[in-house]
This record gives sequence, structure tokens and C-alpha cells, in this order.
Amino acid sequence: MNISQQFAPPFKLVIPYFLLGVFTYLISTFLLFKIDISILHSLNSNIVAWIHLFLLGFVMIIIFGAMAQLVPVVLEVGHFAVDLYYTIYPLLFIGAILMAMGFVYYPSLLPFGGTIAFVSFSIFLFETFLTILKVKKINFVIVSVLLANIFLFFGLIIGIILALGYSGTIDINIYQFLKAHIYLVLVGYVGITIMGMSLILLPMFWLSHGFSWKYIKSSLSILSVGILFVVLSSFSNITFFEYLGYFFTLIALFLYFYQVFIIYKTRVRLENDIYFKSIMFSFLSLLLSLILGIIYIFYPIENIFLTLSWILLGGFITFIITGHLYKIIPFLVWYERFSPYVGKKKIPMLVDIVPKKSANMQFVFSSIGVIFVSLGILNINETIYKSGLSFLSIGAIFLLKDILYMIRFKEDV
Repeated sequence: MNISQQFAPPFKLVIPYFLLGVFTYLISTFLLFKIDISILHSLNSNIVAWIHLFLLGFVMIIIFGAMAQLVPVVLEVGHFAVDLYYTIYPLLFIGAILMAMGFVYYPSLLPFGGTIAFVSFSIFLFETFLTILKVKKINFVIVSVLLANIFLFFGLIIGIILALGYSGTIDINIYQFLKAHIYLVLVGYVGITIMGMSLILLPMFWLSHGFSWKYIKSSLSILSVGILFVVLSSFSNITFFEYLGYFFTLIALFLYFYQVFIIYKTRVRLENDIYFKSIMFSFLSLLLSLILGIIYIFYPIENIFLTLSWILLGGFITFIITGHLYKIIPFLVWYERFSPYVGKKKIPMLVDIVPKKSANMQFVFSSIGVIFVSLGILNINETIYKSGLSFLSIGAIFLLKDILYMIRFKEDV
């Protein structure tokens, strides 16, 4: 896969996405202290509010910032209208805040927050689709980006309907729409985006080469079918379709695991840096959540579902994002500030931009936090749960500090 910085957007465009996303992540860790695990259930208003703040304010904002950088670089075409990205993150952040407040305090805010978030997503989808239209040669990455954004589009439509239903504006079966919304956005968009882009970034950062792409291509096809079956089951109430969709999803994820293992085995770079540790913890979390998901199918206990959901969000998604931030931001800083001096003066290397000790502290506190919170939720033990949150919060503080350090890194050259 060709990687070129020729079409990359300005440094000042993508950095606010990373800063705002990590800041929201820090706030979301503090908000978890307010959730009473003794009365936890998946439709608890505090949990629903937290999930939307976490996914919209942290996960989506970071992904959109990364996509602003990666889509034109990988597809080797310029953005259709790159300046639109200056409107996406503030709108999405405001929409996330209003929706979180609506779920907990004022349901009447939900349609407003949902509409603002919808506008933000629509701008992103509009710009991305028009950028893809400029591509002359279709490849796997383009297909994954296109599929992910199609799923996101339909997930957003269902999300708006859910917001109207939750606020009492219209009368709908919330649970019926909720399952389709979660699967389209979390599995359809976030999942496929992570799969597609990680298969670009992992070989690049690990210097892997000479491997086959057939497993990830099969995984993408099977996962797409699984998503369609789950969505179909949401509106047809045919349980067979739902479990068939889950089965396809599991098969797809195990194929993805195997593809990542192949890339790992062919890697040239053997350094166990913060990126490697974060990615390994992320994939172990995904594997554990899949195992718990299989157990949940046979023993549908609410605590198991909530635990696997937390491991998926706090372990897999969070660590795969933070791990890549420690690679992407140093590269952007280096390319912006030091690449013009290559061959002319002595300049810092990429590894010099990463605060190693602080990054390792972030990893230790965050990983311990995820483990303790998981045990607290599974056993309904508030002491263990809040102990884990304490570790998690300290890790989030280290993360924000590291991001600020890397962004502001300067050295006389």
C-alpha cells in the first residue's frame, strides 16, 4: 500500500481533534465515579449518557481527526473540501454534550443534541464520499472506508429516530431500534474503520511486508453480512437472524485476529514500545470480550454483558486509539517542524518526541484501571470498581499530558 504525505491536510487542522478527544476521555473517566454499579443495567440513563459522550466526544472525534489525515494520504487524492473539517469537531462535541445532558437531566435536549451531531456526521460523510469519488483505482482500503460510512449513515438515521423516541416526541419501540443503532455505528462504522485502517498502520509501524490480505478481505465481507442480519432481526423480530448475525461477527473477528497475527509474525521492527504494548493489550481485550460474548449467549446474565461491553470500549477501542496517538502525533510533529531540515541540520528522531517514561506510566495505570473496573462490574463490587476508576483517571491525566508534550515539542535545529 502506497503512503504519501503529498495530500495530507494542514497540521493545525487535525491537532484539535486529538486534543478535544483526549480531553473528553479524561472527563468521561471522572464521570464514571457517578455511576452506581449496584443498579446497573444496559438501558440505565447514566450509562446511555456516558456511552454517547465517550463514543461521540472521544472515539468519533479521534477517528474523524485520524481519517482527515489518513484518507487523502492512503487514497492519494486531496480532500474534496478540507476546510469543512474545521466545523466537524466543534459541532460533534456540542452535540455529544447536549445528548449526554438530555439522557440524564433534560430529555427535551436530545433532539437538539442529536440534530447537531447529525449535522456534524453529515458534513463528514458528505466530504468523505466526494473525496472517494476522486479516486480512480478501487482497492481494499477504499472499500472498507465506503462500507463503514454507509453503515454510519444508516446508523445516524436510526439514532435520530431514537432521540425523538427517547424524548417523547414520537412513539417507538426503543429497544428494537437501539440494537440496530448500536450495531450499525459501533460494529459497522467503528469496527470496520479500525479493521481497515489498522491493516494500513500496523504494517507501516511494524515494518511488516510479504503477507496475504485474504483473511482481512474475507473478514470484511463476513462482518458486513453479520451486521445486515442483526439489523434485519431488529425490525423483523426473527431471533434466528440475530444469532446468525452474531455468529458471522465472531467468525469475522477471529479472521481479523488471524490477519493481525500474520502481520505480527512478519514484522521487522521488534521494539516493545508504548505502541506495541497498547496494541497487544487492545487485542487481548477484544479476545476476552469475544469469549465473554460467547458465554453470554448461553448464560444471558446482565453483569457479563456489561463487563464485556466495558472491556470492548475501555480495553479494545481505547487502547487501539491511544496506542496509535503515540505514533501518529510524533510523525505529524516531526513532518511539520523538522522534515524541512533533513540533510541540512541535526534533527530529533520520532522516538525522541515520545515521552517514554510518562507513556509507560499511562499504560500501567490505564491497563490496571481497565482490569479492576472489569472485575468490579462483574462482581458488583463498588470498592474494586472505584479503585479501578482511580487508576484509570490517573492514566487519562498522563495521556493528556503526553499529548500536550508531543504537540508542543520543539527543539532548536
